Amino acid sequence: MGAGIASGVAGIGNRESGIETAERDNVGHSKGNASAVLAFSKADSPFPIPDSRPSAVASYLQQHEHKSQLRFITCGSVDDGKSTLIGRLLHDTQLLFADQLAALDADSRRHGTRNGEVDFALLVDGLAAEREQGITIDVAYRFFGTEKRKFIVADCPGHEQYTRNMATGASTADLAVVLVDARKGLLTQTRRHSYIVSLLGIRHVLLAVNKMDLVDFDQAVFERIVGEYRELAEKLGIEHVQAIPLSALNGDNLIAASTATPWYRGPSVLEHLETVDVARDASALGLRLPVQWVNRPHQDFRGFAGTIAAGSVRPGDEIVALPSGRRSRVQRIVSADGDLAQAVAGQAITLTLDDELDISRGDIIAGAAQPPEVADQFAAHLLWMDSKPLLPGRFYWLKIGARTVSASITEIKHKIDVNTQAQLAAKQLELNEVAYCNLGLDQPIAFEAYRDNRELGSFILIDRQTNATVAAGTLDFALRRAANIHWQAVDVDKAARARSKQQRPRCVWFTGLSGSGKSTIANLVDAQLHALGHHSFILDGDNVRHGLNKDLGFTDGDRVENIRRVAEVAKLMTDAGLIVLVSFISPFRAERQLARELFEDGEFVEVHVDTPLAEAERRDVKGLYAKARAGKIPNFTGIDSPYEAPQAPELRLATLDEDAQALAQRVIDYLRD
Repeated sequence: MGAGIASGVAGIGNRESGIETAERDNVGHSKGNASAVLAFSKADSPFPIPDSRPSAVASYLQQHEHKSQLRFITCGSVDDGKSTLIGRLLHDTQLLFADQLAALDADSRRHGTRNGEVDFALLVDGLAAEREQGITIDVAYRFFGTEKRKFIVADCPGHEQYTRNMATGASTADLAVVLVDARKGLLTQTRRHSYIVSLLGIRHVLLAVNKMDLVDFDQAVFERIVGEYRELAEKLGIEHVQAIPLSALNGDNLIAASTATPWYRGPSVLEHLETVDVARDASALGLRLPVQWVNRPHQDFRGFAGTIAAGSVRPGDEIVALPSGRRSRVQRIVSADGDLAQAVAGQAITLTLDDELDISRGDIIAGAAQPPEVADQFAAHLLWMDSKPLLPGRFYWLKIGARTVSASITEIKHKIDVNTQAQLAAKQLELNEVAYCNLGLDQPIAFEAYRDNRELGSFILIDRQTNATVAAGTLDFALRRAANIHWQAVDVDKAARARSKQQRPRCVWFTGLSGSGKSTIANLVDAQLHALGHHSFILDGDNVRHGLNKDLGFTDGDRVENIRRVAEVAKLMTDAGLIVLVSFISPFRAERQLARELFEDGEFVEVHVDTPLAEAERRDVKGLYAKARAGKIPNFTGIDSPYEAPQAPELRLATLDEDAQALAQRVIDYLRD
């Protein structure tokens, strides 16, 4: 999502000429000789081919370098013809080498779906699995150019399973080509992709009503689909929709007007792509430079490197570093071409400042007159992309630009029905669902609403255990309470309270299956601590659910919130100087890690009360396992809800090896060390 979602296409530079389209082809064919002629002659080509003389080539390349560039995606449902459209576009703009065409012909006979005829989709579908299944799986990028414009196109998968790949492709696009099969009309995936297009701030859509040849180029069919889509676009806030009837397979209305649609008077696909104005005015925002690297080649130089996301900068301009709020002035603008008198959005530069400010990777250097906001709580749109559900209260890594912070969804305001755009109540999100949420971070960040700045308003969420990207989102606005809540200073701190009690505050976290013996051991530890004159307190899972957490059930989401609340209470108790003993099943590693991170180093002691499931069931004094086995208690840990055992606890108490008293003594001995 902007720079926040996966980096999209790296290292593109200025090499997207038509000649290099073939050299970058990743289908697996040889590039061929660079001096080889194309599969057509100049006389046959409607697109001028540059003179081969060195001076003419240099002039052509210089002209090509200064053309405008359009990034666009193709999206829609499965088998709507996305790969075919791009393949045919590359073919009909005559930017393929002779060996590529020969390879396409061979591949069409081997893998094609047209009984040996040319299958243009194979120019884009490069993975073996894509060719075997006849679908697009990964995002395939292609680079080509015409006399008027350069293009970077992302062919995005239509299958619901690969919606996350589509979001990646859309994250850097300026226009979306949404394909619709004229026979099927708008499908759920068409609507989902259109919602994501809107979510990611793409304002221009080319609605390609494809396979019109299969409905006899019926104008009524076309107008019905266009009417339905314009109604959808209005709901989603998509500003510009250009609808074109076409047959990507046969090339109708792809490069030029087709005689098969005399009733259509609009542009062809290529004509629209060459002329559409997608420019965004980022100058009104003022300077926005996300710091990607602190450049320190030697002791006499310290600069801050990054790509300008918005605005411009000159030496002498006053800047502010965020989130710290420290101010200075620009001393130099350093680039690969030497010092610059001015730099603008899109340029990669290094700034040196008059003052030695503490600025690091992820900070924002902004114009002092118009700085972005700083906050740690937001309203945000979210697309969930993981097979495991989103659980409010669980912490994830949030990456926005070059900055990574800890974050959790504090509340799902509503999820969206992609077919009707209706707002639905939800306690969790499943794969490919989209929602409007409240988001809380562990530290403030500089940001802008995504509608104003894609770089500073987009983010991804990363699972803290697997490092997998699980969601993409856009920031809407900062929650007002984020600016109204501040830490209140107190005179008597934790150290003073600990000294008065002559003990070191600790949180001893007992985790294990129901019936493992957690409460028994914790109670024995508490008794011994009390006998030794220490100040301790037990937070037991059952006891807390009678009061603080009596509103929570036993779903995975409720378990996450249960642990979050208890961890915060335990933190307050250690701040009071106590040794707090927490006895909770706490089945998920992520929530135990969340609890650990609330405490100082050495304060949190994780104790795994390790009892095999069979033994825990044998003890089952409450009869809970029997009821769970009978289906009377849903979401029971160890039966139909998982228990994730600690991987590196401070203590592991094997209850089959020693009795409870001996295990409690091991905890006491650990606390004495």
